[in-house]
Amino acid sequence: MATATVATEGTTRMSHPGSAPEPHTSAVAGRLNWLRAGVLGANDGIVSTAGLVIGVAAVNASATGAIMVAGVAGIVSGAVSMALGEYVSVSTQRDTEKALIAKESFELENYPDQEFAELVGLYRHRGLSKETATKVARELTEHDALGSHLHIELGIDADELTSPWQAAAASAVSFTLGAILPVLAILLMPVPAWRIPLTFAVVLVALGLTGLVSARLGGAPRGRAVVRLLVGGGLGMAITYGIGTLLGVGGS
Repeated sequence: MATATVATEGTTRMSHPGSAPEPHTSAVAGRLNWLRAGVLGANDGIVSTAGLVIGVAAVNASATGAIMVAGVAGIVSGAVSMALGEYVSVSTQRDTEKALIAKESFELENYPDQEFAELVGLYRHRGLSKETATKVARELTEHDALGSHLHIELGIDADELTSPWQAAAASAVSFTLGAILPVLAILLMPVPAWRIPLTFAVVLVALGLTGLVSARLGGAPRGRAVVRLLVGGGLGMAITYGIGTLLGVGGS
């Protein structure tokens, strides 16, 4: 039996035989927003903090105090920076969405005929006949004119705008959790000579798991996500290790 698609109140639902309607647009958009902030935060926390402590350890792997101070400073400054960056970015997106909603409301109030014709045209562009497009546009306009226009024209749900606070919190928390791992790995290893190799190994495993989780949550290919994180993280640590080694030799 073919799957039927029904558009209501700015949310596309897929009707599956024997099951309840399944939301796809606004719910998925919110989920992807959290996923993006979480993955970026965790990845940045792991890689940037690992690079920081490895760079310091490359100068003197026995300097536990210096490594700890660098790691803690990296965690705090990184979490704050990630949270602020996400808040500013998502706030700008939210402001843009609100401006578009206000503009659409103004046009519907002052130019209803033109907006109705535009809605019909958009549905015709999606493959509906003129008669069907006109009927759909009329019914949706009677039910929720603003929501219908926002959905098909802009892909916006006025009731589910992106949240800057949620994105900021997700980014800060995920960064902190990711950043703690390399700091603990390098500090808990009692043998200085093994600190850098152990941190490399722990970070690569953590990045691999981060790639698997993000791919599973987002429904993306796992191999590609894992390889991206492993290559990027490995290069980042190798570069900071090289710089730390050069500075250590130059300063000795």
